Amino acid sequence: MCYYNGQKVTREEFIRLKQLEKAIADFDFLNKPLQIGFDYSANAVLKRYPDKEDFDIVQMEWGFIPHYMKTRSDVLQMRNGYYDKDKNFRPPMVTLNAVCEELLKGGKIFRDAALHRRCLVLSTGFFEWRHVFPINKRTGQPVKKAITYPYYISLKDKSYFYMAGIWQPWTDKETGEYVESFAIVTTKANKLMEQIHNTKKRMPAILNDDLAYEWLFSDLSEERILEIAATQYPSEEMQACSIEKGFREALEPTKEFMYEDLPALELAV
Repeated sequence: MCYYNGQKVTREEFIRLKQLEKAIADFDFLNKPLQIGFDYSANAVLKRYPDKEDFDIVQMEWGFIPHYMKTRSDVLQMRNGYYDKDKNFRPPMVTLNAVCEELLKGGKIFRDAALHRRCLVLSTGFFEWRHVFPINKRTGQPVKKAITYPYYISLKDKSYFYMAGIWQPWTDKETGEYVESFAIVTTKANKLMEQIHNTKKRMPAILNDDLAYEWLFSDLSEERILEIAATQYPSEEMQACSIEKGFREALEPTKEFMYEDLPALELAV
């Protein structure tokens, strides 16, 4: 989950983030209300300066590239799937998210980054699908195929917030292309997100200011890394609204859209 994110930040908010003026040319990439993960495009990430309690806001490719990928062609095969020499299809490996419970497991691609290259992914809100099984009027039983409804989720009284992330440097062995890529850390859904992302029941690990600082700057033990990565932001401090099913093509993808046949969320938001 968390394959859609928003990063539309006003000029005043951007200056608060850095507490300094930035050239307008450096501000343009923070004006995107919708980032689609499967585009594998550049997103705004807070990256620590080496050995300093300071950071810069940079653009990284959303979609963690494992260190063993040799060329961009290998990366495309990983992301799109491919047929091997025996004509068997190898499905895509999605690395947009990193499951918190598996971050530090031996042999996993995220372990080294979780230990040494933690970052913060800037967000103004994210998008998720809710699966609803209406009652069949003839049988009185829920239908077998769900109807899906998209939601936009943000925080109350906060125009932007931080998601825990991990990043990876990567160089194409043939072309020399250098890329920094990242994945968003996900955790178990809270009471609100259990109702919206009601299939896998996951959500991004949203960090308050104190945890964000600790995640970015502190020398953390493995136990503490897993504790912060498993953070569930309080439901009562979040808000959600249904949006148009065509939000990916809409001029205002975050605009609320009401559906007559959509059951209300049980938790008041």
